[in-house]
Amino acid sequence: MTDSVLSLLPGDFPDADDSALPNTGVHRLVLAGGCFWCTEAVYRQLNGVLNVISGYTGGTADTANYDAVCSGTTDHAEAIAIEYDSAVIGPGALLKVFFGIAHDPTQLNRQGHDLGRQYRSTVFYQNDAERQLVADYIALLEQNGVFRAPIVTTLEPLTTFYPAETYHQNYAAANPNQPYIAAVAQPKVAKVQHFFKHQLKKEW
Repeated sequence: MTDSVLSLLPGDFPDADDSALPNTGVHRLVLAGGCFWCTEAVYRQLNGVLNVISGYTGGTADTANYDAVCSGTTDHAEAIAIEYDSAVIGPGALLKVFFGIAHDPTQLNRQGHDLGRQYRSTVFYQNDAERQLVADYIALLEQNGVFRAPIVTTLEPLTTFYPAETYHQNYAAANPNQPYIAAVAQPKVAKVQHFFKHQLKKEW
């Protein structure tokens, strides 16, 4: 996170009211917040998260590959699809981690040194209830002055999610000594372990 954040610590962020969404069964939430190596690593450790898939969304099938997306010339964002047990963890908690730790929602078309629309902050909503949940939560964060700069997160309807190449899946865990992972992903993972320790899987 950057100096645009925080007037509150991540664990003290207001909660999103997700009572309008189902609290039974397995559901999916698709988020984009910079490099998917980092966002994937953040969510894998949360209790109730069954799987996290790195991929591309917002563009077309012919450009859903790493080289094309990294060129910045596609409509895709690097995104993650979080599959979660809604009886254990709700979308509100996932959004709290997204805005509080996983990325900086005040950076437009970038995250740190990663520049380009493929790194935009976006929630790809699947229905009106999910879109309203995110819109209301952004408004709540702004009302509470959580960030020193405006939130630029966009809401885009989810069309098709394209899983990324196999080597991108669970990349941070498989490559802990990779410089980018050590510098960017691991501090975020550690923050989740500190601020959301009551929501971690037992193996963490």
